[in-house]
Amino acid sequence: MKSAIQKGKLYLVATPIGNLGDITLRAIEILKSVDMIAAEDTRVTGKLLKYYVIPAKMESFHNYNEARKKDKIISYLLSGQSVAVVSDAGTPGISDPAFSLVRDAVNAGIETIAIPGATSVITALVVSGLPMDKFYFGGFPPVKPGPKRKFFENLINRPETLIIFESTHRLWKTLEAIHEVFGDRQCALCRELTKKFEQVIRDSLSSILANRNDIIMKGEFVLVISGNRG
Repeated sequence: MKSAIQKGKLYLVATPIGNLGDITLRAIEILKSVDMIAAEDTRVTGKLLKYYVIPAKMESFHNYNEARKKDKIISYLLSGQSVAVVSDAGTPGISDPAFSLVRDAVNAGIETIAIPGATSVITALVVSGLPMDKFYFGGFPPVKPGPKRKFFENLINRPETLIIFESTHRLWKTLEAIHEVFGDRQCALCRELTKKFEQVIRDSLSSILANRNDIIMKGEFVLVISGNRG
């Protein structure tokens, strides 16, 4: 029986970005051993747990309930229970609320451990054919045209390879904004990485835009764009 004063451990567990086989043995062990799994979407995580026969108590933890659930998770950890945080895909903390939970856990003296694994950022970079020695990850750009343009204007002189996330229905507006601000750079358009219908298109921004009708508009996209190397 755990001591009431012994703090639990917080695990940040990377899960597959598409192919369920892309999970580590250590991740499976941790998910089986923790007292609770904080999941971005319990339905998505439920499929993974069912596939690997992992019985676990789940709590939803996402952008819309972050403030309420974060305090509950910290209290759970302080009571001596262990918690694994998972996102829908990839490494938690990349474009989801895990960051604020980690900050509060560290401030509370709770041991926080990363269980590394899949991430679409690195996966897209290594298949892009663009320089990998230095890169800049920008996450999702703003939705509105003005802030979106300003976002890319702030990146125009960066020499690193740039990595951006974008949703299907905003993809072309974002590529048009990048082309307008950056000019005609090389780009890798990565769709459905690690999944059955994975597609990586490596071409200039102008060619990708000109041939947009040839691209299947389904799934998640990662854009990898050449930096300004002079």
